[in-house]
Amino acid sequence: MSRTKRLLVLSLAACAALPGALDAQQGRPAYPRLDYVHETLPNGLNVIYHVDRSSPVAAVDVWYNVGSKHEVQGKTGFAHLFEHVMFMGSRNLTPRQHNQLLEAAGGRGGTDINGTTSQDRTNYFEQVPSNQLELALWLEADRMGTLLETLNVDKLDRQRDIVKNERRVRIDNQPYGIWNEKLLTYMFPQGHPYHHSVIGSMEDLSAATLDDVRSFFQTYYAPNNAVLVIAGDIDVDQAKALVRKHFGDIPRGPDAPPLRDAGLPALLGASHREVVQDANAPAPAVYVGFRVPSARDPRSVAASLMASMLAGGRASPMYGSLVREQGIATQVFAGTMDLLEGADVMIFGAIGKPGASADSLEQALLAEIARAPQLLNQATLDRVRTQRRFGFINGLQSTGGFGGKADLFAEAWTYYRDPNWVNTILPRLDAVTLQQVQQLANERLVPNNRAVLVFVPRPATANPTGDQ
Repeated sequence: MSRTKRLLVLSLAACAALPGALDAQQGRPAYPRLDYVHETLPNGLNVIYHVDRSSPVAAVDVWYNVGSKHEVQGKTGFAHLFEHVMFMGSRNLTPRQHNQLLEAAGGRGGTDINGTTSQDRTNYFEQVPSNQLELALWLEADRMGTLLETLNVDKLDRQRDIVKNERRVRIDNQPYGIWNEKLLTYMFPQGHPYHHSVIGSMEDLSAATLDDVRSFFQTYYAPNNAVLVIAGDIDVDQAKALVRKHFGDIPRGPDAPPLRDAGLPALLGASHREVVQDANAPAPAVYVGFRVPSARDPRSVAASLMASMLAGGRASPMYGSLVREQGIATQVFAGTMDLLEGADVMIFGAIGKPGASADSLEQALLAEIARAPQLLNQATLDRVRTQRRFGFINGLQSTGGFGGKADLFAEAWTYYRDPNWVNTILPRLDAVTLQQVQQLANERLVPNNRAVLVFVPRPATANPTGDQ
């Protein structure tokens, strides 16, 4: 079967499983269900097992309940720094050997083997042929239990330099690269867990000592602050035995300190605006942020749908107005950051044409946002919801990797302490009404709840040395 035909078959199968198709016997929407087995080891490690016989692979996903929100002022960027340090060897591994062994066993670096950091968690994952499951478990257990035995200043300095260079490449020297960092400072007050960016500041990264990093690991990289998910072509009893063999003797760590107070008013209570002179920008751009209910709030699904309804792709009304009709923008987009504590952020953005007026672009985007409640209709909600349904069902074909089923279960436990949360995603999506979306737009997309960043290209001659 050709790849095109195979994808068509998969797509049709996904469509057939979409909610909205009625269960013939029950007369109600038929939702797919992901079954699982959950256990907690004596050392506090939570383990979730999910069997999927569709392909002979096994995914191992470890989420640590630590992200940039757990960092304190003066020590930002530690969570992301550790994402890199975790690949630098342990008692039984030399630097980079973790990936080398997995790739030799059939894993694909970057796709099947990686780690990521967000405001709310840090995760590490690998997907290998199912007969290599023990290797993947041993590797994760070895660095969880013994990484500090070989961590030294040289390893720390090397990873520190890599992270600092990553910041230069992805943020400081990218067009509009600092938009996220700047919006966070307006959306969340000083001292709030989300006030600073995930990657942290250059000053804090430079100041981090080996003792600082050791303390961070001992606090957060313990089995009782993690969840391990094993998904794929596995035998649950055999997998349980392997987990006990490799993770059972890792000692429980201290209880992590409580998160700082993250409570916030529903609205910012003011309108903020900043003009950013950007030497890297080829054209003007405008980013607008609004405080919306957090990802744990029942209204978060309506907020996420609203962003897609307004500016989620070429079929959206804002794209049609600003790009097709007015011709004032080349790109228009919107989305939520999916933050958990206190509040989330909804972002609208528009990129203009080279040489165009930044003021005109700003006025046009704000005008579209002002009439957002009128742009929201049932047809748009139905279209976006169908896209989300398909995307979710299609994603369930992946066992491991970023966003696969193992990742969903790890997210469910880390954020909600409930593996069954994965089975509520589609019902919650279907429960959103147009009235709820419109009400949220009326409440939150208002001037006293927004921060506006206007990026204006800065002539290169204004910064002849290239210093940032």
